[in-house]
Amino acid sequence: MSAQARPFHTLLVANRGEIAIRVMRTARRLGLRTVAIYSDADRASPHVFEADTAVCVGPAAPRESYLNIEAILQAAQSAGADAVHPGYGFLAENEHFADAVTRAGLVFVGPSAEAIRAMGNKAEAKRLMLAAGMPCVPGYQGEDQSDATLLAAAGEIGFPIMVKATAGGGGRGMRLVHAAADLPAALASARSEALTAFGSGELILERAVLEPRHIEIQVLADHRGHAIHLGERDCSVQRRHQKLIEEAPSPAVSPELRESMGAAAVRAARKIGYVGAGTMEFLLDRSGNFYFMEMNTRLQVEHAVTEAITGLDLVEWQLRVASGEPLPFSQSSIALDGHAIEVRLTAEDVAAGFLPQGGAVLRWRPPGDRHDVRVDHGLREGGMVPPHYDSMVAKLVAHGRTREEARRKLLSAVQDCVLLGVESNQRFLADCLAHPVFARGEVHTGFIAQHMGEALAPRCPDVETIAIAALCAAGLPEREPLRLSRTVSTVDLELGKHRWRVELEPAGDGTGATVWHEAQPHAMRLAIVRPPADGVFWIECGTQVHKVVLARDADGIHLFVRGRAWRFRPADPRRARVKEAGSGAVTAPLTGRIAAIHVGVGDVVAAGQALVVMEAMKMEHTLTAPFAGQVTELAGQVGALARAGGKLVHVQAVTEEEPA
Repeated sequence: MSAQARPFHTLLVANRGEIAIRVMRTARRLGLRTVAIYSDADRASPHVFEADTAVCVGPAAPRESYLNIEAILQAAQSAGADAVHPGYGFLAENEHFADAVTRAGLVFVGPSAEAIRAMGNKAEAKRLMLAAGMPCVPGYQGEDQSDATLLAAAGEIGFPIMVKATAGGGGRGMRLVHAAADLPAALASARSEALTAFGSGELILERAVLEPRHIEIQVLADHRGHAIHLGERDCSVQRRHQKLIEEAPSPAVSPELRESMGAAAVRAARKIGYVGAGTMEFLLDRSGNFYFMEMNTRLQVEHAVTEAITGLDLVEWQLRVASGEPLPFSQSSIALDGHAIEVRLTAEDVAAGFLPQGGAVLRWRPPGDRHDVRVDHGLREGGMVPPHYDSMVAKLVAHGRTREEARRKLLSAVQDCVLLGVESNQRFLADCLAHPVFARGEVHTGFIAQHMGEALAPRCPDVETIAIAALCAAGLPEREPLRLSRTVSTVDLELGKHRWRVELEPAGDGTGATVWHEAQPHAMRLAIVRPPADGVFWIECGTQVHKVVLARDADGIHLFVRGRAWRFRPADPRRARVKEAGSGAVTAPLTGRIAAIHVGVGDVVAAGQALVVMEAMKMEHTLTAPFAGQVTELAGQVGALARAGGKLVHVQAVTEEEPA
């Protein structure tokens, strides 16, 4: 047994949100004390209250808190922790953190710093795997990082090509490039994003495998050199190279292919002396050939689907291995039972290109007991989704005897999952699960781009939803039964570019509503059939009864009805006129840090020219000029926090004069 592996009694979880809670619950079941860490932004977050002790490690910015190794070690010492679990993200794959934990006399629940170093750098990992005979995608992983060398290497590899950050993961610092002319800009953008997210701008190049499946193999290894795999996961449904839906086993992997990929993953884990839970990631092409991409030397977000089909608690075995216990399983004893599918609920505006969103959680109602699903989350109604961290806020996992049974269970649960106050991808996930191509299991990494275009576009609500929103704006359900005057009451609502006028009048024991949109009237009758309670009421609309979840804030009315969340605002004619005129104001689409400013007051800019780069939830977002003109105003400075909706730049249109 390694000197690093020994029994421990108090576990510090160096992470936040749902993964911190998930780790602490298993630790408590095993009789361990738990310690949480939190930033100033997370003082009232649920993971703080899940632990036996919680210690503040700094301000909201990750580099000053969750990435602050010294502060975390001081927290462990002050709380009496003798072991550290890194969760995933932040410092989970940081060899310096693993080394610092060990040198501080604590048990690091994960592989050695040497193993993390070997596989944490994509270039080094690929060199190791090539030497071990692992099939790898052709590419460049050299030390020379000059643009000239990378451009020359790309020409030899051939386009399309993938640019990847060597230190990264989660799609950050990754760009798909189709032509040589686009490569310099992609290199600059990937370097900048990687430097911000991982502290390293080193890149590798790989030939792009078009329309592959993303398959990964879960491995477990102990300190005695015993290693096994737990089958594969299919993580092909992605946006921005980040996973959204994962399942196990893969519909495309035969028992023979599983055995071949699993054996390769185990050999690689043994070669680097790996200990704990880890994941070998592969691309699977249309011909059934697989290529090594990288190894994640940590627990994966999607570990829950493997737990569902194997019956094993992976966190439990991480903790047991770290305490020196041997794995009691042989490869032949691992059996896969049924099928499991997981979705990642994210705080994102899908129609705006999956733009991360922070804000207040006005309503959070995860699927109830009538749904046979697992929900891992770190949300609290009345709490906040901070803009500083990853946009994933919850995971929903369904297990069934068959893939179709798991899909149906999960679809039903997602359709009943309520998050109001911040934009989320809830409806988009439901659309993906319901799509016939997904139902057939015929997905690849281009699934969203090829099949979900309509679901990516802004949605316009039906007239029944608009009528319900108008009734809520008029005072329902706080003043239920709603007392309207004998004359018609009028409510004006807007959502994006759409505006409606709704006329309300008494109609027996209900309310008559006429919705006007584009000069067309739509009349109906509404009536409450179950009194409001805790933001939930049931309303009859025509011949159907709908469950409605309601919340209000300064921005207007938030509704969840018929499986979808909406946010309506009282219509403001002045705001509409500004939009129509094209004000030239470039505002922050979300709350985040200003990472770069590319222009100055007085500069002449072209339409679409980059003006400001914002960083939020670990991603960069470039704001561009709405039209050609001159910069007349700049607000904020690099490093400052910009609030959502705040003006950053003003561009004055330049009118070309007729030549004399």
